[in-house]
Amino acid sequence: MKLEKRDGNALVKAVIYFVCIVLAVLSLFPFVVMAINSTRSTYQIQQHAVSLIPSTHLMENFKVFSGKSFDPWRGFLNSLIVAVGATVLTVYFSTLTAYALVAYSWKLRGAMFTFILCVMMIPGIVTSIGMYQFMYRIHLTNNLLALILPAVYAPAAVFFFRQFMLASLPLELLDSARIDGSREFYTFNRIAMPIMKPAMATQGIFSFVGTWNSLFMPSILLTKDNVKTMPVMVAMLKGDIYKREHGAIYLGLTLTVLPLFIVYFALSKYIIAGVALGGVKG
Repeated sequence: MKLEKRDGNALVKAVIYFVCIVLAVLSLFPFVVMAINSTRSTYQIQQHAVSLIPSTHLMENFKVFSGKSFDPWRGFLNSLIVAVGATVLTVYFSTLTAYALVAYSWKLRGAMFTFILCVMMIPGIVTSIGMYQFMYRIHLTNNLLALILPAVYAPAAVFFFRQFMLASLPLELLDSARIDGSREFYTFNRIAMPIMKPAMATQGIFSFVGTWNSLFMPSILLTKDNVKTMPVMVAMLKGDIYKREHGAIYLGLTLTVLPLFIVYFALSKYIIAGVALGGVKG
């Protein structure tokens, strides 16, 4: 019986591993094709859109990509500045707001949370015109701060952090810190935030990816070439009415995706660490 049970468990594990490997291959396949297409010419891509054999046209595609009116490296730096700045503001201030909704008991706490949920339901495109008019009046158009500062307002991130805090943040620990004379910001920064690392890493990935891939608002607020981000530059390649260089487009997409992989693998260990977070309350 024990031998049969062991064989059954081994079979289940093998099936699970096989399914995970298949899903991983399916997830990575589009990125592999994109990277390979960045080394192929436009003619080769038009003849066979999918290929697993790299070609020799990488430098030609790079010359096309860098030969436009914009500087791709400047766009890469602009995207990095915007994504990092917006991610830091979103994660920190959303955690701080959620902390105020969980750690303190005040009269309008429920009403404020309901208001945040209502705001979360409003599509961002609805407020785009008002956002542009506001940024224009305070002279922040064609300025990267126009994409960074609004990241302080992130109702979806506040909701995410609040739900995580309700399950994982021991209020008794905060009360003990206050009894020992800890000030509120010190308690938040040195006690609450370390407990929130898995949630902050997860939301940091979401925020970074969303900000990095953002196209609509940057294309509206940033019209000068020296402040454009990578997605805007890649979109300009797609919009060439005379000749569309598919190899250069794939190269631009590959350069756009690379930082997202780096951020994910850098923060994934904190997400995995969240499995053991339940032991804090014990």
